[in-house]
Amino acid sequence: MEANLRSKSRVLIRNRRGQRVEAETVTATDAKKEFGRVLETVIQGGIVVITKHDAPKAVLISVDEFDALSRAGEAKLDTLSRQFDALLSRMQTRRARAGMKTAFDASPKQLGKAAVAAARKRG
Repeated sequence: MEANLRSKSRVLIRNRRGQRVEAETVTATDAKKEFGRVLETVIQGGIVVITKHDAPKAVLISVDEFDALSRAGEAKLDTLSRQFDALLSRMQTRRARAGMKTAFDASPKQLGKAAVAAARKRG
């Protein structure tokens, strides 16, 4: 990273692949004064953590990194949706539907007897 920021320190953070990478830290005041250098660091693939009163307050990343992070959430949600749909479809068998109908139509006494029988069966 050729930008040569007057970085106070470096910290380890996770990138879009979940890998721990080193990021430069810069105070909010220095980020304002040296915005061109901060931006150049990010454009070159770096990550800059902006601090205020020695506490991290913001992270500056490239548009490519931001897009990748945004898509990662969508991919996980799509995967979870597919898994849920597959599970739901396995639960929608004729036998499962009949069992649910029986359970919903059962009286409290019948549900109690079924629960005791299932508990005894498990040991």
